[in-house]
This record gives sequence, C-alpha cells and structure tokens, in this order.
Amino acid sequence: MKNDIVTLREITGAGVMECKRALEEADGDIEKAKTIIYERGLVKAESKQERATGAGFLYSYIHNNRVGVLLELRAETDFVVKSDPFRALAHELAMQIAAMEPETVEMLLTQEYIKDPSTNIADLIKSVTAKVGERIKVERFTRYEI
Repeated sequence: MKNDIVTLREITGAGVMECKRALEEADGDIEKAKTIIYERGLVKAESKQERATGAGFLYSYIHNNRVGVLLELRAETDFVVKSDPFRALAHELAMQIAAMEPETVEMLLTQEYIKDPSTNIADLIKSVTAKVGERIKVERFTRYEI
C-alpha cells in the first residue's frame, strides 16, 4: 500500500494522508482513488473562489514569431506563484489564448481545452487549484498577431 500511496501522490499532487484515505475508501484501486481525490479537490477548489489573489505572475509566450501572448495570472501567495504546477498552467493558458483567440477572460474560461476537449479552461484551473491549495485567477491577457 505504501508504494500505491507514493504513486497516487505523484499522479495527483495530493498529500500523503489524503492519498491514504482515498486508497482505503477505494479498496486499493488507484483509479478509483484518483477519482475520489479529484472530486474532493474540486470541492475544495470551489470553496476557495472568494479568496483574494495577492500574488501575481506575468507570463509571455511567442508562437512561431507571429503570435504573442502576455498573461497575468494570480494566486494567493508567492509560494504558489513560484510552483511548477502554477507555471505549467500559465504556459497552457498562454498556448490556449494563442491558438483560440478569446477576446475576454470570460470567453477563455468557457473554451474547450485544446489538449483535452472533454474539459474546459475553468475546470483546468480548478484542477490546479486543487493541487496547490490556493485560488488561481486569470486577471487579464493580451494577444498580438502579425
């Protein structure tokens, strides 16, 4: 079971005790445990949506020297802003903006995710919120194209 906890933790980014509880609830089935963790995480993510986002991060992305994106992404603390999951999310969002040309943050949040059409951008952000434990907000972005 110890190896399963480590594996589940690597997949989900959840804490050790959360992984242990989910595996116990799922009778050792890693896929069921993963589903349990994501469901719980999304519930936690929903409860964080009213928190202030005091720390910010500017991310720039250039695609084929023809399309550029400047994205302001915010979280509650600098610790999360410097984390790998947060920075990976910034990259994914910038690529989404470059490819799909949303005009507003609201349009971006409702778009299907280009790498997984079964989910949308709002759900992608919620999944990272569940991993890092803080609210994440797309503050604004600008897209340039030559």
